[in-house]
Amino acid sequence: MQNTQVAGFADRDVVKDLRGGCRVYGFAQIRRVLSKVRWPLAILASAAFVLFASWLRHSIVSSEPIFYAYLQIVGCLLAFTYAANALVRFRGTHDRLSLMLAFGFILAGLIEMVSALGFYNVLAGGQQIQMHIPLAWTVGRTLLAVLFIAALVVERRVPHSREPSREMAIALVVVAVVAYLTSAAYLGSTAEPAIHPLAMIARPWDLFPATLFLIAALGYGRRLRASHSAFDWALCAAAWLNVACHIAASQSDHILDAPFTLAQVLKVSSYALVLCGALLDNVRLFEQVRHLAVTDSLTGLANYRSLLHSLESEIQRARRTGRSFSLLLLDMDDLKRVNDRYGHLVGSHALRRLATTMRANSRSMDTAARYGGDEFALILPEANAEVAAAVARRVCERLAHDGELPRLSVSVGTAVFPQDGETIEQLLNAADRGLYGMKNQSGGVATLSRIAACL
Repeated sequence: MQNTQVAGFADRDVVKDLRGGCRVYGFAQIRRVLSKVRWPLAILASAAFVLFASWLRHSIVSSEPIFYAYLQIVGCLLAFTYAANALVRFRGTHDRLSLMLAFGFILAGLIEMVSALGFYNVLAGGQQIQMHIPLAWTVGRTLLAVLFIAALVVERRVPHSREPSREMAIALVVVAVVAYLTSAAYLGSTAEPAIHPLAMIARPWDLFPATLFLIAALGYGRRLRASHSAFDWALCAAAWLNVACHIAASQSDHILDAPFTLAQVLKVSSYALVLCGALLDNVRLFEQVRHLAVTDSLTGLANYRSLLHSLESEIQRARRTGRSFSLLLLDMDDLKRVNDRYGHLVGSHALRRLATTMRANSRSMDTAARYGGDEFALILPEANAEVAAAVARRVCERLAHDGELPRLSVSVGTAVFPQDGETIEQLLNAADRGLYGMKNQSGGVATLSRIAACL
């Protein structure tokens, strides 16, 4: 009775503890509640972060130059590593988002490297030079924010590339033009990006890239409605981290103070987050590729390559254990007639019906595969001739009475290791002979008596 009540409440994502009377909310319920208050929470979190950055501004904590140098080196390595990963990803998926981000992070890494090399010159230049925001920081961060937005726009309009080599060259030219225009805009500006220690916002110029990253964060957040892989979440989170980075930087009144250090840590963290998201998504992509390489796209069964691999593994295992296994070959009767009369879509559906019947009437340890065309195979580990015959009868009977039209029938041939052969070729030939022996009986109409006779 208690289990019944709990199950009933679970459908509404709310469960009552019958002994204590407390409520336990399910994940879906929590997500719905949070979605209703996400904007108030976001505003509160932003206000809290701004207050925290302002408090850090008055803190006496400061970092050492060597720590900043390490952060710059790590940031360069992360940016270049992600860029290489994104270019490889683009070559495999033709995803223009990855291409744009790859060039963006290459530029970010190069600018970080130049900035790191010139940092000690800034320190040696005295207080006057340190009161100006490094141009490399302003240009590099603005450029990365622009490319974050550009990648999103390009993906929405033309998500996939048709000519990868040509488009890599075009993207490189576009990024170079954007970099030139961004640098020219800052260099040609009459207002110099300086630090104002006595102002409420010490570095107002950092609010511009913060705004650009905010636009990018909102765009990638909307993108999560349609695509929510680890990489997509990482891009959205990285954009928000960069917003926080520039809010913190806006409160920095001199190099190496606490807000400046926090901004550098957030920047490097965003690079690491994007790289981790890309690597996690690569695992998903590799698994998809592996699945496609061993799976028949029409039926979802194992393909011919996977069938041969499973047969070889089963032969090796059977030789070690001294136990037999069986191989069934199934061929759909009169598939050409079905295609001619009802169309090829119905014929393809007929193949899927047989695949579904094979999956439903085999064990988890068995291997069902599409052998080729309208021929299928089923490997039955630790099964003798009697078990194979029973499985074949069950598959034929269930397919003939699956309740769909047109009615289908299959011919079946079996081979048992080692009685009918000790190699893959011998087993397939033995099963093939039994299959065509069954097809040649009674004009090719499959009946249970014919199945029993041929098995």
